Amino acid sequence: MESHPFVQTFWSLLPPLLAIILAIFTRRVLLSLGFGIALGALLLQQFNPFAALTHLATGVMALFWSDHAVNEWNVNILLFLLLLGCMISMLSRTGATLAFAEWAQARIKTRRQAKVMTGLLVFIFFIDDYFHSLSVGTICRPVTDRFRISRAKLAYLLDSTAAPVCVLMPVSSWGAYIIALVGGILASYGLTGQSALGAFLTMGAMNFYALFTLVMVLLVIRGGWDLGAMAHHERQALNGILFDKAKGTPPGVADTATGVGRVADLLSAIGALTLVTVTALLVTGAQALAENGMAFSVLSALENTNVGRSLVLGGVAGVLVCVLAMFRHKASSAEWRHTLKVGAKGMLPAIYILLFAWAIAGLIGELETGKYLASLVQQSMPLFVLPAVLFLLAGVMAFATGTSWGTFGVMLPIAADMTMAIDAQLLLPGMSAVMAGAVFGDHCSPISDTTILSSTGASCHHIDHVITQLPYALSIAMVSVIGYLTLGYSASLLMGFAAASTGFLLMLAFWAWKQRG
Repeated sequence: MESHPFVQTFWSLLPPLLAIILAIFTRRVLLSLGFGIALGALLLQQFNPFAALTHLATGVMALFWSDHAVNEWNVNILLFLLLLGCMISMLSRTGATLAFAEWAQARIKTRRQAKVMTGLLVFIFFIDDYFHSLSVGTICRPVTDRFRISRAKLAYLLDSTAAPVCVLMPVSSWGAYIIALVGGILASYGLTGQSALGAFLTMGAMNFYALFTLVMVLLVIRGGWDLGAMAHHERQALNGILFDKAKGTPPGVADTATGVGRVADLLSAIGALTLVTVTALLVTGAQALAENGMAFSVLSALENTNVGRSLVLGGVAGVLVCVLAMFRHKASSAEWRHTLKVGAKGMLPAIYILLFAWAIAGLIGELETGKYLASLVQQSMPLFVLPAVLFLLAGVMAFATGTSWGTFGVMLPIAADMTMAIDAQLLLPGMSAVMAGAVFGDHCSPISDTTILSSTGASCHHIDHVITQLPYALSIAMVSVIGYLTLGYSASLLMGFAAASTGFLLMLAFWAWKQRG
């Protein structure tokens, strides 16, 4: 192969660096990724604009059509996101979400039960963080208000169960998005022995920030862990002051239902989505095993399954249940058009980011940016700190841009290229650190969509939510750094988790001592 003046050199840093810097200063992820993509294409074609356009057009076409066939993986992921958006919109339109709220209010009897309900509802609304924050907020707010739980506490419970659960669940918009990115990365390195789903599940076990955030939520629900400003808000709530009235009335979530919904509509839609997807994962995996003459096992089936096709089948099942509910409510043609338009439109930002992320990931791979960074890392710092550094870098980017998804799109390909050039054993720990860091930065960022929607769902003043969540996020981030330093040093998930657990216990001891003081 002919030597290229910009591949695996300082110049290869410019596209992702430009994307990151622009994202920080403009807070516009698509624009930033677009400039990074354009620069990457120009570098690969040595600043020949016509050749760069041709190269870019070929790359974009490959996202949908490659090797003389439809790019099934990418197309299925995009279809699933659209189906998910339509499903969420129909559940709202038919009043199913509000019906669930009324059902829950009649059965909660204590303050702790109200917090338990809020925490556990994520396992029903796990398919999307936006869906979770708005729907669970709408359901739980009347209940938590009745038991004098502050709006800041409700917002924290919403935000700290939304992204941490969605980022761990393969059957969610986050899971589909990350699996798509990881699948492309594995394919680009020819790692055919590792499935995208298997890699995702392994990375989830290494996502110390998400895991320990959920443990912290359980402690908060149990009671007695009101850190920092949260303690003030909870004391005020016990006196009947649920939010700072001096700042006015916080925004809430409007009821968009047009009919009397049923709890069964929501439960059956979520159940159909989950059941059909899981069944399809096992069936497509079993078919692949049979074609290769291999014995069936659940783990082997999941490692060889067709994730994209399974998600689409699950999405279709969920949508069909919602369609039946729409027919039962005798929705007019105008309501059908509006509902489906709102659902599809709600997912377009995610789809745009995903397409741009796929494009820049391919260009970063061609420029061998990670290999160049890896050579610098080998010269400037111990290799075992790499996962911790990636965690912090992803956190800074997500905080500055307010988006986990944009951070995934930019940082996952860079992390993969760096770790593969240094030590293939660090590939999954490095990418997992990026996933964790992105959620951490998202939790701290006042411009994060999920943070804003959690405030809205809880009807809490936004700045109050940001300030009260910050001590929890920073504490768990320190625990995560300990885990990633150990994981990088030992290359052992067990050792990394043990170190993070020790750090978590020390953190709890510190906060307990401070509360007593």
